[in-house]
Amino acid sequence: MELLPLLLCSVVLFSSVVSCEEKLVRIGLKKLRFDQNNRVAARLEAGHAREGLRAALNRNKGDPRDTDIVALKNYLDAQYYGEIGVGTPPQKFTVIFDTGSSNLWVPSAKCYFSVSCFLHAKYKSSQSSTYQKNGKSAEIQYGTGAIAGFFSVDHVKVGKLVVKDQDFIEATREPGVTFLMAKFDGILGLGFREISVGDAVPVWDNMMKQGLIKEPVFSFWLNRHVDEEEGGEIVFGGVDPNHFKGKHTYVPVTQKGYWQFDMGDVIIGGKPTGYCGRGCSAIADSGTSLLAGPTTVVAMINKAIGASGVVSQQCKTVVSQYGQTILDLLMAEAGPKKICSQIGLCTFDGTKSVSMGIESVVNEGDERSSGAVNDAMCSACEMAVVGFTALDIPPPRGPLWILGDVFMGRYHTVFDYGNMQVGFAEAA
Repeated sequence: MELLPLLLCSVVLFSSVVSCEEKLVRIGLKKLRFDQNNRVAARLEAGHAREGLRAALNRNKGDPRDTDIVALKNYLDAQYYGEIGVGTPPQKFTVIFDTGSSNLWVPSAKCYFSVSCFLHAKYKSSQSSTYQKNGKSAEIQYGTGAIAGFFSVDHVKVGKLVVKDQDFIEATREPGVTFLMAKFDGILGLGFREISVGDAVPVWDNMMKQGLIKEPVFSFWLNRHVDEEEGGEIVFGGVDPNHFKGKHTYVPVTQKGYWQFDMGDVIIGGKPTGYCGRGCSAIADSGTSLLAGPTTVVAMINKAIGASGVVSQQCKTVVSQYGQTILDLLMAEAGPKKICSQIGLCTFDGTKSVSMGIESVVNEGDERSSGAVNDAMCSACEMAVVGFTALDIPPPRGPLWILGDVFMGRYHTVFDYGNMQVGFAEAA
């Protein structure tokens, strides 16, 4: 079944205030409440991101210096995105900074037949003095749909850094509901060139080649506190010491393409599962909201937080009988923590919830548990709104874990290109 991510009810938008401190660029943020369409878009995008990575893995299974900070928006805890500029003068776009892909694309003014293009900012080459024509066609698959267009070349502004002569895709076709209702305009990939469509040099590579950053490192902090105005930040050229505790633990990148590394055992409730005894791979993916892994272990995690296994009959029953009701309640801004009790499948004591169960697994040493009664139907309902989902990738690329925003919100994450490693430290 398609899992629904936990949905929250606020998004942060950029303000025009820009401040500099210790040679770091900071962009102020504001908050804005969501409407129902935004909720649906976030839910769809989470599923499409997971399916898109699955498809990409199948396609690729053979194979002046400064530190710059870009503030991020928190989109329903489903996507974190920020603002860039393309062209001279810069034309503004909001993009997802995605470590699971490598291309930059934004909607084109030449997109005439996709409704989503009319609802987002569009790049107008005629209004840029630094535009260079390329014209090579391009298509990127995103699970159930694809964006298509053609390559162009122009300057790209990220924070206060200006990347010159950057290849990017002008999207002329954006099918599906996902892009129609999404708050973001495009995607800026931070993966390796090995998975870049059209062998385009990624923005991050050009930042390094053009000497725009102090160190070949970028880092993510995703704010987990939805009541705060900051959605998070990405730092190009270093790390922000204000957003992590202690020291980072680094693991080497094992295969260029995605930010992929070897993973040890999965520990649930203080006990090892033994599943990764022969080795597992993991990908740190900022473009995916969920934490995805092999069905066997995900079933154990969902059981630990009060949700039944992903292949259970109860889960299928809940979806068939209550799926539309759950969707309607989410669209009506019902709190995800209370939905299963609202439809009569769970009994809560008012102090515990599904999200507590998730935190008890993701957060080390947290002894809380979900407050649902031990009932199969209740557990299956809980799983419909939980942040863990199954993804089975066969050897040699699997078993594979995708550590999305559920994980990266807990751990400040450093992507160290110079030393080909990924670092994790407790977020602050």
